[in-house]
Amino acid sequence: MDSQATPQEPDLNDDGRRRRDFVRGGFSLGGAIALASTASAEPKDDRWAKHGRAGGKLLVRWLGGGVVEIATPDYKQIAYGDAWIWNNAGWDRFGVKKPPEYASAKGFADYVAGKKPDAVFVLLTHDHGDHMGDYFEMLKALSDAGVPVKTTGQSDMMRSNTGLVPEFRKAGLDPAKIVVNGGAGMNFGGVSRHGEMTAHLIPALHSNLCGYPAAGFMLEIGGVRVYLSGDTDLFGDMRMLGERYKPDLGIVCVGGGPFTMGPQDAARASAWVGVSHAIPVHYAHNGLVLGVEAGEQYRQAAAHAAPALKVSVMKPGEQRLIAI
Repeated sequence: MDSQATPQEPDLNDDGRRRRDFVRGGFSLGGAIALASTASAEPKDDRWAKHGRAGGKLLVRWLGGGVVEIATPDYKQIAYGDAWIWNNAGWDRFGVKKPPEYASAKGFADYVAGKKPDAVFVLLTHDHGDHMGDYFEMLKALSDAGVPVKTTGQSDMMRSNTGLVPEFRKAGLDPAKIVVNGGAGMNFGGVSRHGEMTAHLIPALHSNLCGYPAAGFMLEIGGVRVYLSGDTDLFGDMRMLGERYKPDLGIVCVGGGPFTMGPQDAARASAWVGVSHAIPVHYAHNGLVLGVEAGEQYRQAAAHAAPALKVSVMKPGEQRLIAI
């Protein structure tokens, strides 16, 4: 036989040809089914990623350090990224005097209660003093003032006797009532809701005194999705967080030093997460982080890493209306 010749099928009788055609048809059908199965098994976009948004407006006030107040313009929904308020030392280096509503537990509770909110949500990223220094007193003061307040954070830290449960009880707070999900908080990828606000817990590369993971949040409030970085270093999955949640506004730590990413890496993080507007925080509140210059350093770095990004550099106590 010529080695270049195409082999021919052997002669088949009618039964043989029928068997051959049946087998070929089976392979074709099986391939089509396999392709269809593969297509149907494609991962579906997260609900948040597919859900269309008409945009919204928020009032954002930086309270020094890594702490922010985020509210709808009517103050019916208020969220706090961490809970270091009247003991917050992040005002001094800016030469800004802390106003009465942030200078004491009573002043704070009176201020928030006076807004008559439908819901107040306190999001705890981790248990370091510059994030939760006033946490239990804050929750207690708001609760005693009749404010509809709830809190959330990483589940094991929230519900464990080796975590925060004894501290809740010591402060006269019932974790099952003050912590969402019946006291359980949430885990990474999990969800917490209070009022018209929704929060997802996301990873952060940082430490935690209790030993449980530090975290950040994706918060939906007033039609805007907010990335609260918490304290973190730069890490590659920030790209995935952006693809999954598609946040609009970033509240990003930029203080550098021994504990978190600095302005350059924070600018890259903002680009990876894909926010259109960002506010730098977590600087100038102690001697181990960058001083007041860090905000402008972040703005300059962002101009190179994400040229379309709008940056609002603020002083403690300053408030901005953010429209998305």
